[in-house]
Amino acid sequence: MKGVGGEMCECVTLDHEWGGSYAAKFSASTLHPFVAFEVVLTLDQPAGSLEFWTGEIEKMDDTHFKLYNDNFLVGTGGYLKFDFQVHYSGDSRPDVIDATMNGVDVCDGGDRWTTETPYENSCLSTGMLPYDYSQALCMSFLFYEAQRSGHLPDTQRVTWRWDSAMNDGGDVGLNLTGGYYDAGDHVKFGFPMSFTATMLAWGLIDFAEGYETAGQTDYGREALKWATDYFLEAYTAYWEFYGQVGEGGIDHGYWGRPEDMFMKRPSAKIDTEAPGSELAAETAAALAAASIVFKEDDPDYSTKMLGVAKELYDFADELREYYHNSIKDAAGFYRSWSGYGDELCWAALWLNRATGNKTYLTKAQEHWDEFTLAEDALQFSWDDKKAGDYALGSMLDPENPQYETALKAFLEYLKNDASYTPGGLVFLDEWGSNRHAANVAFISLWAAKYGDQADSEANRQWAEGQMNYIMGDAGHSFVVGFGVDPPQRPHHRSSSCPLPPASCTDGWAQNQDGPNPHVLYGALVGGPAKDGTYVDDRKDYQHNEVACDYNAAYTGALAAMIENS
Repeated sequence: MKGVGGEMCECVTLDHEWGGSYAAKFSASTLHPFVAFEVVLTLDQPAGSLEFWTGEIEKMDDTHFKLYNDNFLVGTGGYLKFDFQVHYSGDSRPDVIDATMNGVDVCDGGDRWTTETPYENSCLSTGMLPYDYSQALCMSFLFYEAQRSGHLPDTQRVTWRWDSAMNDGGDVGLNLTGGYYDAGDHVKFGFPMSFTATMLAWGLIDFAEGYETAGQTDYGREALKWATDYFLEAYTAYWEFYGQVGEGGIDHGYWGRPEDMFMKRPSAKIDTEAPGSELAAETAAALAAASIVFKEDDPDYSTKMLGVAKELYDFADELREYYHNSIKDAAGFYRSWSGYGDELCWAALWLNRATGNKTYLTKAQEHWDEFTLAEDALQFSWDDKKAGDYALGSMLDPENPQYETALKAFLEYLKNDASYTPGGLVFLDEWGSNRHAANVAFISLWAAKYGDQADSEANRQWAEGQMNYIMGDAGHSFVVGFGVDPPQRPHHRSSSCPLPPASCTDGWAQNQDGPNPHVLYGALVGGPAKDGTYVDDRKDYQHNEVACDYNAAYTGALAAMIENS
């Protein structure tokens, strides 16, 4: 916006004048961080020269001057400020009537953060009892919006998040922006992200009625597409897939907003020289499942995903290798201890469901036999898909009793032989105990609807008990912003940061005892220890971190609970 009536821009303050010269101060704010700047000042009359001491200057013509610095840091919500002088030979003063900063008009002082309208929960209560599963389902998608990386759309409901990591992939000459930040950190780990997408798709497919009842189908599809768009972008050539952006050690050393990140974010891939079967197969499963979700409303997109899914499955099967041997940084964070056999079977089953091609059922059987998948299923997670193989196989190959037999055995193990907290939560792992309980609750709810109907009521009741423990039967909610006495201090960097321009890297956000400044609505925290104890402590990442995969099966289970209500 030009200076009103030819007046000086608001971003320029006149300091003092003397014969044929004046000194002024420039100050403009930005919603986007930058590491270099280019300011172009437009004068209403010719000037002989400008002086500027914060970088370099280029006279474009007598009324346009470019002031720039290729190494200057300004964070989100921060201000670029500098002094300058204008020298002229005419009788009247040349005023700055237009100004841009990195291509953005800042004549009025630039974009400013405002706290006039605080962020509120946009998911209204529906009155559902004993717990409002519809509201919780809605809130789960607010959490996924809070985890978005890249350029955020105008429909973004989580208003304390902004564009971030816009240079992802730049180290390899690619655009790898988008996708989801994994947890309370800002790495984009492809393996758990692809499991998240598969589970979101599965819930949308098999508990579609619950989504429709809650009015969340469109939000569910948006959350899924945010991941699948990224996967398609990360599939950069035939049998070449970028499975991680960011490095765990570097990332975890930074406690701050994703919008303010300036550390290196290396891109890592699998290809024919360095394969990764678990990663390729799980991404194939995600894209195949998503192709079903979008088949009617967006057939071209569905077809594109299915084509990539087929190629990734072939890649995973023909060039077998543990993906952490190729993306080495993943070994310390998301190594697949169960191996890749479960993912190969999982991907083949999803491809069969998406295509109807029985060749994939044959491949699933081959993987089942080769990797003895009927054995040792003790959980269902981003790492171990065997229980998912049991469920999906029992639907797609009903004449083959192996899947139904294994599914029933797994559910019986959960009810009768697994460990429990004193309050009744099935306890399958110390890390993210709620996540593991919600994951198997999804399998049990799925079996209640699609499995052996003789066990339907028992499976439904058991799963509802697990979900209700998470929602509040423990005496409090484990879902941020939901129910009675919910967690207020999740181990989550961006929600722990105050609004800009206040600093988030000075230790306050991580160490202060109060609630996170932003409510991370819908996020499922890790959960209790084996003895049932839980402390709402931001520093306790084992029990209080949040993650995209924590919410994935939980989201589908909520849709199932809505159907059963």
